[in-house]
Amino acid sequence: MKKIGILYHPMIEATRLKAEEIKGVLDTRGFLTWLCSAWETKEAKAKLDDTSLILTVGGDGTILRAAQVAVARATPITGINLGKLGFMTELRADEAIEKLAVLLTDEGWNDERAMLEVECSTQGQEPATYHALNDVVVARGAIARAISLETSIDDQHLTTYRADGVILATATGSTGYTLAAGGPILYPQCRDFLLLPIVPHLSMNYPLVLSQSAVVKLNVKTAHEATLSIDGHINLPLHNGAKVTIKLSPKTTRFWRIQPQSSFYGSMEERLKGKNWREPSRKSQD
Repeated sequence: MKKIGILYHPMIEATRLKAEEIKGVLDTRGFLTWLCSAWETKEAKAKLDDTSLILTVGGDGTILRAAQVAVARATPITGINLGKLGFMTELRADEAIEKLAVLLTDEGWNDERAMLEVECSTQGQEPATYHALNDVVVARGAIARAISLETSIDDQHLTTYRADGVILATATGSTGYTLAAGGPILYPQCRDFLLLPIVPHLSMNYPLVLSQSAVVKLNVKTAHEATLSIDGHINLPLHNGAKVTIKLSPKTTRFWRIQPQSSFYGSMEERLKGKNWREPSRKSQD
C-alpha cells in the first residue's frame, strides 16, 4: 500500500482546503496519507518514512520547501498548482482529483533535477552544508550598499565582483531570479549551472554557464551584514570574511510527472507570461 504525503501553503486557505479534499479521496481509496504545512519542515521530515510520493498544493515556492523535505530520501514530488506561475507544478487544482488515478499508477515518468550543494563557513562557527533546487544567492543585506565577492572557479581566480550580489542557479532555477537578472534558460534536466552577478558596478557583467564539475568559491568582503539565501526561504547572515563554496550536489530532486516530456518548450511562453498554460483555448472550447 502506498503512503502519500501532502504539503500545502499555510498562508493560503484554498491550498489547505484542496489538500484536505485530496487526502479525503486518497483515504477512501485505501492509501495511507499524511498532511502537513510545507513551512513545518521538521514535522514533515518526521513523517517521511516509507512515503512513496509527496503531493504539494500551492505554487513553486511550496515545491522548493518540499524539496528540502524530500532531499534526504529522494522522495518523488508532484505539484498541484494553486500559485501563480507554477513552472514546476504538474497539475491544475481543478483537475487534481480527476487525475489522481493516473498519477498513482506506473504510467508516469521520473523527472530528475540537479541541485546545488552550498557550504558556508564563518569565523568561529562550524561549516554548514545545504542543498538548493533553485538557486543560491549571496547578496547585500538590509543596507543598500554593494558588497565585494572574491570569486574563483576550480581554484582559479575569476574576478572580484563589486555588486549587490551574485546568483548561482540550477537549470530549474534558470527560469526564476536568474532570468529576471538577465541570465539564460537552461533545459530542465541540464546538470550545468549558472553564475550571474546582480547589478555589478565596474566589474564583470556576464552570465556564465559552468560545467557540472565546477567548484565556485566566494570570499565575502563587506563592512555590513550580507545574506546567504538558499531557494529563497533559507536565509542566513554573512559577515566579512565568510566563505561560501558552491558545486553540483550529489543529491537530486525527483518529480513524478504524467504530462508529456516534450511539454517544456511548448508551454514556456505561456508560463513566463503567467498564463494558465493548460487551459483550453477558446477555439477548442467551442
